[in-house]
Amino acid sequence: MAIRNVRSTPIAGPRDAGPPQHDSVQRRGLPLYAAGEIDVPFVVASRTELIRSETYWEEHSHPTHELLWNQRGVSSARIGGRVWMLTPVVGLWIPAGVRHSGWTPAGTRHRAAQFAVDSVPAISDRPVTVELTPLLQLLLDRLESDRLAPAARSRTEAVVLDVLAPARHRLSLQMPESPLLAPICAAVRDDPADATTLVAWAARLRVSPRTITRTFQSETGLGFSQWLATARMQHAVAMLARGDSLDEVALCVGYHSASSFGAAFRRVTGTSPGRFLLH
Repeated sequence: MAIRNVRSTPIAGPRDAGPPQHDSVQRRGLPLYAAGEIDVPFVVASRTELIRSETYWEEHSHPTHELLWNQRGVSSARIGGRVWMLTPVVGLWIPAGVRHSGWTPAGTRHRAAQFAVDSVPAISDRPVTVELTPLLQLLLDRLESDRLAPAARSRTEAVVLDVLAPARHRLSLQMPESPLLAPICAAVRDDPADATTLVAWAARLRVSPRTITRTFQSETGLGFSQWLATARMQHAVAMLARGDSLDEVALCVGYHSASSFGAAFRRVTGTSPGRFLLH
């Protein structure tokens, strides 16, 4: 099958988690709150926003726990040195008071739910991936209605809290900070199909392959090959969610066939790439 040229539209991946480098991005500054610093008049509050221009969310924190995901499109959030992907099927739980920043491309239908700390026990004291099952999404949709009677709202909130749980796998990547690894990260950012081997990188950077491996392991918890595969899959998820075909995505992230890409995707994410395809 012939593969058409992959679109050059920017995708949400590791390169998009930091501050914008051009003037067309809208910057949003939000306050820094400690957990529970402000009393809120709700147990769970859900909202939807259509993001009309590329948006960078400067580092901030909430007095509430927060669940972030997208009804349409893929964005990214950064907590410390780790970049998390937000999609229509996988979201991010951020405990109250945890600082985070983010990047959201134009056209994304962004979703967020806030959970009162005095009414909702944290599902984790650390940021974790949450699977947005159809049931959970329907419940959160229901909470956006201003016509919901108090008793019905309480029942809906109770079911949300009952089904809300961390996912088994996460779509996140720790970004190394060592200057030694910066050229590697930049190469993957610019071309996730870059096929430069560990040995070739070592020769280019004038260090031993073991030095690169040790540095990746110490800074990210992953070896060179594992980190590269995970970075590629973050790019792949963004492309799948915007409608690119499996063949296009496989080629763009360095695989010669959809089947080999699918196998690698499952190893990294624990699920199939078909779950993220735009429907």
